[in-house]
Amino acid sequence: MSKNIKRIIAFAVCLMMVLALAACGGGDGGGGGGEEPAPAPAADPAPAPDEGGADRVTVTYSMWGDTNELATLERVIEKFESEQDRIHVEAIQIDRGEYEAALNTMAVGGSLPDTAIMAEPQVISWAEQGMLLPAGDMFAGFPEAPIDQLAFRWGGETVGYSVSNEILNLYYNRAKFAEAGVDVPPAAVADAWSWDEFIDVAKTMTIDANGNDAHSPAFDANNVAQYGVMFDPAIWMLEAWTLSNNGGFYDPADPNSVTIDQPAATEAIQMIADLSLVHKVSPQFGTNSDAQIDTYLLNDAAMYVQGQWAVGVWLGPAKNSDGLDYGVGVLPTMKRNVTVGTGGVNVTFASSQNQDAAKEWLAWYAQVENSWDLIEGGIWMPIFPVWYTDDAKMHEWADNPNFPPFDEYKSAVIDYAKNTAEPAAWYWVNNTDKFNDVLATALAPVWTGQSTAQDAIDGAMNALNAANRGN
Repeated sequence: MSKNIKRIIAFAVCLMMVLALAACGGGDGGGGGGEEPAPAPAADPAPAPDEGGADRVTVTYSMWGDTNELATLERVIEKFESEQDRIHVEAIQIDRGEYEAALNTMAVGGSLPDTAIMAEPQVISWAEQGMLLPAGDMFAGFPEAPIDQLAFRWGGETVGYSVSNEILNLYYNRAKFAEAGVDVPPAAVADAWSWDEFIDVAKTMTIDANGNDAHSPAFDANNVAQYGVMFDPAIWMLEAWTLSNNGGFYDPADPNSVTIDQPAATEAIQMIADLSLVHKVSPQFGTNSDAQIDTYLLNDAAMYVQGQWAVGVWLGPAKNSDGLDYGVGVLPTMKRNVTVGTGGVNVTFASSQNQDAAKEWLAWYAQVENSWDLIEGGIWMPIFPVWYTDDAKMHEWADNPNFPPFDEYKSAVIDYAKNTAEPAAWYWVNNTDKFNDVLATALAPVWTGQSTAQDAIDGAMNALNAANRGN
């Protein structure tokens, strides 16, 4: 499954919010709260002492992270409770590496919390089992619902919304492009590079130890000082390229129909492999870590394909501490312009005894002012449409020293997300974690040139179909 994106979202939670002002919506549930934190409320919980009286109910929320992350979340909860006197929230802290297993254990034991953050690949599986409460009406008491593509859907119901809106982009080192006299990656979809144009620029920006670029007959591919481009090594991100080539991992009309063996998809994957195997402009896919993108852009690469969260996790800090002059562009195009969107998910479990209160807590928690530090810092993007259409709000969010120049970011990220992004498959397909694990194994010989993408995927289709079915 996507271990890399899970790490990013885990990191996002640890940087979570010094709270600004927030408003709370209506509705409450029955019962009261217990004094001690518990995995789930009892069937007939007692009122929590000193928490607002016998009519205040307790909603439990599980999160991944350490004690510092828990302390940050508890400051969020304190703000929520200062805004109303009907709902008390208790946080359940679970280490990130144990999170999925812990939720599974709670489910088996009938002790799930009321609400939780979930990693993307978990959501549809739990929805299929009827374990998640429909979330389509959760924002009825608020100005607007989240962006439609951030809704996880199963069986005709919305079962959760992403806590942030994340897309893939092409980042670059502006100084390296200026030194080479090469135009920087386009920030507008209308100007997006074709795949051939992208390769041409990547060759110019790939430099060996003797100063030759990859166009030169003297270029030494075994002694590269700077690659033209690198990629986050997450397998799930390859979906963006299959979509760009008019293919995909699955049939959009049928989540149980695997289509990654179709020529459009396998050709796209081969084109990624050939950046290293044929064109020599990128290291072998998956051999570089995604945890040091700032270091790569400073020293080892001119461009890097990574998620929007990189602004807050790596690039903004590197800009402020190391003077990294980075920019952001749209992805190059194979056959059509597209990027993919994602984001960890807040859900309400169907077993909750306080469903109305649980929904109210999550709807309040989702409001932009309650995650402002993450948004202003560049780790998260807002999930509500107005932040992509109102000029003053866009400036409030993205016109600050962590970000590239505002006009560039607005075009390459804000407008790109609004107009061009499509949801990653796990918004509507089950068992994507199993599928991606099988795919990663199948593609290993493709990156080394021992197999073509078509042959490797053809040979793995039985396993890929089985993974899609959950086997």
